[in-house]
Amino acid sequence: MTTIMNQQYRLAARPVGTPKHSDWSFTSEAVREIADGEILVQTIYLSLDPAMRGWMNEGKSYIRPVAIDEVMRAGGIGKVIASKSPKFAVGDYVSGGTGVQKYWVGAANDKTAAFYKIDPRLAPLPKFLNALGMPGMTAYFGLLDVGQPKAGETVVVSGAAGAVGQTVGQVAKQKGCRVVGIAGGKDKCDFVVNELGFDACIDYKSGSVRDGLKEHCPNGVDVYFDNVGGEILDTVLTRINMKARIIICGAISQYNNTTPVKGPANYLSLLVNRARMEGIVVFDYAARYTEAVAEMGKWMAEGKFQTREDIVQGIETFPDTLMMLFDGKNFGKLILQVSPE
Repeated sequence: MTTIMNQQYRLAARPVGTPKHSDWSFTSEAVREIADGEILVQTIYLSLDPAMRGWMNEGKSYIRPVAIDEVMRAGGIGKVIASKSPKFAVGDYVSGGTGVQKYWVGAANDKTAAFYKIDPRLAPLPKFLNALGMPGMTAYFGLLDVGQPKAGETVVVSGAAGAVGQTVGQVAKQKGCRVVGIAGGKDKCDFVVNELGFDACIDYKSGSVRDGLKEHCPNGVDVYFDNVGGEILDTVLTRINMKARIIICGAISQYNNTTPVKGPANYLSLLVNRARMEGIVVFDYAARYTEAVAEMGKWMAEGKFQTREDIVQGIETFPDTLMMLFDGKNFGKLILQVSPE
């Protein structure tokens, strides 16, 4: 094992505003021998998610912050290449908390990594970081458990072409809803309408979100799945219906702020409309992931459900690739390929 060199990105400093290259350290070290009960996983794909920016901040949150000099937290797909545990065999494909590194070594039952087997015969490996992974679980349970959409209702989702948004819209369509996306750019809006089957999409880069909501949601908004926060959340709140449900999943427009997060100025619309705003943290639903995988996997097999991945090559590109999320440059679920399949 000592001949295998592991490349890692560690957090060197807590970013102020937009992360810089100096906030990371790129290290290389020999992989140690595994002990009884341990496994060695070679990382193939890494999931790059907006939540990673929040994990870099100090302070209380739903999950502890990444420590200085700790390998950056990330979910990934990998292959077991050595095992001294009955839980996993050499050759097994696994999903879990690999971190931003080429190899992960530790106890097979490590609760932080929480590895579980995946079957590459069911779907291409990147799909297990998209609709069949954490983004898909977030979308599925956030929409259905928190949003509780009913057939015929209007569902609006921001970040509609992203990993969570594309799944939210398709699940809502499967449940009989009218679905309107909000995305940046004509190509993304065309994708969610023509390929994912949304009823409409508002391009916030080329027009007014307020006018788009008036046009495409003439009967108001019953469920809003928010991935961006800021001005768009504020605008949607002006269009909600009685007993509307707003799911707070993320606020990507606010993550790199150097000033306090901008809260909704129109929050009294919740009072007027007796509406509800509630957050979603996917880890709360870990015991039920198989429910979502079974239903969405069935839709995929029937050709009723599509996903799109944006795959970038090379672990050395990590700092710049992560920033694609905040610049709106990714088209679909952003994934970093670390090793060949």
